[in-house]
Amino acid sequence: MTFDYDLFVIGAGPGGLAAAKKAASYGARVAIAEKEAIGGTCVNRGCVPKKLIVQAADFALKNQIALSYGWSDCKTYFDWTKFIKSVDKHIDSIQDSYLKQLQEAGIELIRGHASFTDAHTIDIDGRKYTADKILIAVGGYAVKPKISGIEYALTSREMFHLPYLPKRLVIIGGGYIGVEFASMMNAFGCEVTVIDKDETILSGFDIDIRRGVQQGLSKRGIRFINNSMVKEIKYLEERLLLIVGESRKTVPADTILVAVGRAPNTKNLGLEKAGVELEQKGTIKIDEYNRTTVENIFAVGDCTSSPQLTPVAKAQGNAFANTIFGKKEQKINYDEVPSAVFSRPEGSGVGLTEAKAREKFGDSVKFYRHHFQPLSSLTNESEQATMKLIVEGDSERVLGAHMVGENAADIIQSLAVAIRKGITKEDLDESIGIHPTVGEEFLDLS
Repeated sequence: MTFDYDLFVIGAGPGGLAAAKKAASYGARVAIAEKEAIGGTCVNRGCVPKKLIVQAADFALKNQIALSYGWSDCKTYFDWTKFIKSVDKHIDSIQDSYLKQLQEAGIELIRGHASFTDAHTIDIDGRKYTADKILIAVGGYAVKPKISGIEYALTSREMFHLPYLPKRLVIIGGGYIGVEFASMMNAFGCEVTVIDKDETILSGFDIDIRRGVQQGLSKRGIRFINNSMVKEIKYLEERLLLIVGESRKTVPADTILVAVGRAPNTKNLGLEKAGVELEQKGTIKIDEYNRTTVENIFAVGDCTSSPQLTPVAKAQGNAFANTIFGKKEQKINYDEVPSAVFSRPEGSGVGLTEAKAREKFGDSVKFYRHHFQPLSSLTNESEQATMKLIVEGDSERVLGAHMVGENAADIIQSLAVAIRKGITKEDLDESIGIHPTVGEEFLDLS
């Protein structure tokens, strides 16, 4: 059978774009469908705008300690509307760059909602396209809990388009998205409350990172209501009220952000027509080569049960194209995937947490931890940094590294390569660092 394309990609996010460009580099005829903005969640309503807001918030935090560094006191004003226009302009430039890359690679971009007619046929607004291989890279969306009044709450998608900064922001959910928005909005002067169902925020991170970030944010004035669930949201006298916990405590808000998790965008794709099976939580079932239950259909990114991180989706997209079109079989190792929360203080980790390491290796697990204040700080108000290594056995092979403090993500990312290669505690002890830096402390833990 002759097909219109060798590869048809549904979704122009990080995973889909990576796969399309890599496949095209091998000479494949490629088309990619996207119903929204190119770049997916990461570029348009996730990683990129979020990091720009983090940087804007950092100016506010640095102004608070500028006097200690000899700067004279001066009045400043932050224009949220002007800033968001700058963010939008930057995102537009990224989208233009992606469009140019697709054109240069000879990849056809098709606008509209794509759904399966059969295992080789895609329908987009009544137009039919056939392909030998099809890749699903549709990402996910922010979910809302089913409680009364939840329609008054926003998700992270809408937070990037706020017309003004709220005076009182309440965040439901203590994951990395909620925590990052709490940190940013607090720096802009918002009164922030975080409501989380767990005893400590950032479930999934090492316990010392969770505690360190929460303590640091508490010192900045962010209020945490832990071990609690929102029962109801009411709109009363031009303000919002959250009813929290069994005691039905009330928490007032001008704006409410829901950040309790994400779900895969697998509805309305016609997957049943192609025979693609889903897992219990609605994610697409794939094997180690990203192949679905249908031989010629593959999936990458947040629509699968893989770690919901942009670099993971890109790695999967490249691995898929290398395997199918480059004839070089490639599997992804998810064991040492670094992750970070870009709050202030910043938290990051790679490898096993202490709890996971003990589950896997038992009493042979040891950890080295150091709480300290960085030397290169003139103010006592600076957050304490925390570094932690998880090691195993007599060899003290490093199983995980975790950090709270300035540049945590960059430092952990560098360590991730060494941990993947089997570095030991002795290897770190024998290394010579750069002084004065925060990162050198990892080479001297005891």
